[in-house]
Amino acid sequence: MTDINPDNTGTITIAVQPQDNGQYICQLSSSLSDSPRENIQCYGQTKEHAIAIALEQLAQEYRQIAEQQQNIDWLTVERSDSGEAITKHYHVTLHYERIGEAESKFDAMNDTIMGNTVVENAKITVIQIDSDIPIDPLTRSRPSPTFS
Repeated sequence: MTDINPDNTGTITIAVQPQDNGQYICQLSSSLSDSPRENIQCYGQTKEHAIAIALEQLAQEYRQIAEQQQNIDWLTVERSDSGEAITKHYHVTLHYERIGEAESKFDAMNDTIMGNTVVENAKITVIQIDSDIPIDPLTRSRPSPTFS
């Protein structure tokens, strides 16, 4: 088990403030010593939306830090003594956001997944992980549309 380094402890505080226009601002403040930035502020339609946007920004910054710290050559293939390629485990995150205009929620989702635009324009991070790390892959199933 990894020892806890007391120099890397701290807190992340979430504060949500309603605005006069009915929207919300979420502010994340971090006291972590390795924090990419001290504060993140995001608007949202609801308090949950504002929190989700702010947390995603923070997560993206930490994913980039984790990936950069590994300093792995993208094309290097490690080989065993017999010359066979050694397969490794990676946590791959694909993040894509867009603002879309559509006639329905289904159309907005369908317009997003058509073609390769999502993959081509996504932020992708690849972090090498141990094969026994207790992480469940993040999978998202698309909700089935309901028609009335």
